[in-house]
Amino acid sequence: MLNRNKTELIVFQPTHGPSNVGQQDFELSINATNIESVSAVKNLGVYLDSSLTMEKQVNSVIRSCNYHLRNIGCIRRYISTDACKTLVHSLVTSRMDYCNSILYGLPVKCISRIHKVQNTGARIVTLTKKREHIAPILVSLHWLPVEYRIKHKILTIAYKSIHGTSPAYLQELVNIYEPVRSLQSENNMSLTTPRTLTTKYGERNFSKAAAHLWNDLPVSTRKCNNIHTFMKQTKTYLFKLAYS
Repeated sequence: MLNRNKTELIVFQPTHGPSNVGQQDFELSINATNIESVSAVKNLGVYLDSSLTMEKQVNSVIRSCNYHLRNIGCIRRYISTDACKTLVHSLVTSRMDYCNSILYGLPVKCISRIHKVQNTGARIVTLTKKREHIAPILVSLHWLPVEYRIKHKILTIAYKSIHGTSPAYLQELVNIYEPVRSLQSENNMSLTTPRTLTTKYGERNFSKAAAHLWNDLPVSTRKCNNIHTFMKQTKTYLFKLAYS
């Protein structure tokens, strides 16, 4: 028996598909129970819409983060900077970072909306006014911008996949490049970059995104022996890219 209150059907289709095909045109029947398709579903706390624009997920993250930032702002004068930083990390940054790898490849205007939330958090922590430039503040806090936090998450997952510490379905998506003949670059721990059929969705594919970002890393970082060293060196590398 299906629980209609907990069962949803979604059909993923490109935004440039036939305009006469709507979500309500699809229906699934199981044991005399009809389930109509919906435009967005929520799984493990993440919203997925039918065209993978991730707008509903971004809106949810921003709404949740702003709620906590308002509450922290109300008590900012009564707490220390370290205490405020801890609150922002636990209530706001953790929400921005949760499953943020699925936001890779989204339009800049979409990512910038989350970045504004991060800027607000930085201003609350440092008691900085809006008219002051935000980049030096983020540098002083040693915070990666949202775009680079997403890249850091993908690279961390890629490292775990290469070294067999991630789920099997992720390990299958990354492959070490093995040249047909002996080359100087064969020991550089490069990944094979798969071909994609579409730009909008294909470039966001984990196997393509992971290979692209991984191959841009310094060879010494790719060859790190443990995850902690890798994450530290990767953050340093992305930090220089973000603020150079």
